[in-house]
Amino acid sequence: MPCTTLLVGKNATYDGSTFAARNEDSYSGKFNPKKFIVVKPEEQPVLYRSVISHVEIILPADPLRYTAMPNGVEDEGIWGAAGVNALNISMTATETITSNERVLSADPLVKKIEKRDGHEEIPGGIGEEDMVTIVLPYIHSAREGVLRLGSLLKEYGTYEMNGIAFQDEDEVWWLETIGGHHWIAKKVPDDCYVIAPNQFGIDCFDFEDAYGEQNAHMCSDDMRAFIHDNHLDLSFDGVFNPRLSFGSHTDSDHLYNTPRAWIVQKYFNPADDMISPEADDIPWCRKPERKITVEDVKYVLSNHFQSTPY
Repeated sequence: MPCTTLLVGKNATYDGSTFAARNEDSYSGKFNPKKFIVVKPEEQPVLYRSVISHVEIILPADPLRYTAMPNGVEDEGIWGAAGVNALNISMTATETITSNERVLSADPLVKKIEKRDGHEEIPGGIGEEDMVTIVLPYIHSAREGVLRLGSLLKEYGTYEMNGIAFQDEDEVWWLETIGGHHWIAKKVPDDCYVIAPNQFGIDCFDFEDAYGEQNAHMCSDDMRAFIHDNHLDLSFDGVFNPRLSFGSHTDSDHLYNTPRAWIVQKYFNPADDMISPEADDIPWCRKPERKITVEDVKYVLSNHFQSTPY
């Protein structure tokens, strides 16, 4: 299974814990060695500088101890990938997702601009290289992780589209970036699981909750205006579907992305006569037919479409 994230709410697991798991892939024929490290508070930088985008960020002075899974060869920076901090809050941050031209023209990605002939370069935004290092040591809940990353995206922007998971013992949240500076996040329902391939996934969103109590939805503070001003709502019935508005529905998605969501949902919901692996409306979250175990997580993230024609 290529780069894929699996999230499970506490009432859908066999022992009442929350699950967050992810594969990290690499280019065909290339092995990307990883390390497992523990970063102590005194080892955490105060001034962080990205290798890829050269953005500089002053970090808070009170980091927690945390683990990370950086690249073995740090030619592209730390690339912390995933980790858990001293309060048992976890984060996984290298699920690249997709978007479309309408979104990227309304809020372009923040790329580093190299200027020559005596002109200074313009740093870019944050990305997969940076997110674990600048977020995980400073959060005390999954919900707080969403808010911290959201504030950093608003201030610095990003140069790529990403899905990021935050997990504590009670909640799992999934944040998806939208263009250079915008984002939405949704809490995984306690009795459901989410399978997220390299594709924008959230398919329903409650703005009343996001701008109110934020029980299960959060977003950029100007999201409604951003959608309205750029004509991004594609619904006829007034029910906003983020995947339709912010995501992609390309031929490569049907070959590379949607089949992964299809095969995992086929495993956890075998009684359901699932739609095709090329469908654009595979649900973002589902209630499984039985409780999910750690062995299930390993099995589905190791899947290679066995027992299917694919």
